[in-house]
Amino acid sequence: MLDAIRTAVTRYVVMPSPATTDAVTLWIAATHAQPAWAHAPRLVIRGPERRCGKSRLLDVVEALSRDPLLTVNASAAAVYRSVSVDPPVILVDEADTIFGAKAEGNEDLRGLLNAGHQRNRPAVRYDAATNSVQHLETFAMAALAGIGQMPDTIEDRAIIVRMRRRAAGEDVATFRYKRDRQPLRAFATKLTNWLRADLKALERIEPEMPIEDRAADTWEPLVIVADHAGGDWPERARTAAKTLTQQASDDGQVSDRVRLLADCRTAFGVDTALSTAALLDRLKANPEAPWSEYGPNGLTAMRLGNILREYEIRSGNIRFPDGKQAKGYQRVDFNDAWKRYCPRALAAVPDATSGGDAVQAVPASFSQVRAGTP
Repeated sequence: MLDAIRTAVTRYVVMPSPATTDAVTLWIAATHAQPAWAHAPRLVIRGPERRCGKSRLLDVVEALSRDPLLTVNASAAAVYRSVSVDPPVILVDEADTIFGAKAEGNEDLRGLLNAGHQRNRPAVRYDAATNSVQHLETFAMAALAGIGQMPDTIEDRAIIVRMRRRAAGEDVATFRYKRDRQPLRAFATKLTNWLRADLKALERIEPEMPIEDRAADTWEPLVIVADHAGGDWPERARTAAKTLTQQASDDGQVSDRVRLLADCRTAFGVDTALSTAALLDRLKANPEAPWSEYGPNGLTAMRLGNILREYEIRSGNIRFPDGKQAKGYQRVDFNDAWKRYCPRALAAVPDATSGGDAVQAVPASFSQVRAGTP
């Protein structure tokens, strides 16, 4: 059954890798057993430009999924009222117009997509017409297609498909809605019958996962489907999970907050303390970092403090070797956050106590301010 889905996908779409094709195949199959899952994985289909096959892949996903609800630029209220106990599969094309720079946030829709990743996260709304409080279901699998990166809170709950424009010689069949959708819908019915017959058994399975934390939650339904199918699919599912999760980690698409933590590590180099002004200068000196354009005047001391305070890192009065006292940050106050949120950055930069050289990303011309006593 899964092999047939995979064949249908690759008939119409040039996929970026075999692991990605396996992931999309399993995601499609998982839509047919949503009541069995504890988490509803998102499928983010994105490309760097137009004509990379994003909408075509979404068409195929729509034709093969159970109870698809395909839309563009949907309002949060409409989506809320479309989700039920046995929800549809929400498919959003042109998602970059919803979450892009000119989209004014769409925080309600983003909140729904974030909350709906996990079961038992209802939205609560007051209905003035009936003078009552309503609890609205949010749990539903969703696929979003668009240009560029989606919000990090959505991609953190998603299997990410990075489409690319077809090269010469990469030929696929033309997809025509009237001609090709109906045969795929007939196959979708077979998928529903196959998986819905074993919903209770699927619900009880706790598979061995090759990954951890939220990534494991996201991939669990796909791995369960693969184990249920048997053959070589259990191994292929776990290979895809490890490969695509590692790609997401290597992509460097982290939140601004984590990016700031990692860049502070680089900015500190081997220093044990820095004045706030020196830290800001070093952060904004990196031409590949966003801090020089973070707001009208770049990253300010107040915004730096507000972000770092979320990680329990606070500035204080520090006396430096030249006798001057200034507001600044102690390196030791960052250590816990670096270990928890950016261990890769921690591994890339030598610790001040190891005797290693400062990372080369910090210009050698920077003054080396040494910590004083408070």
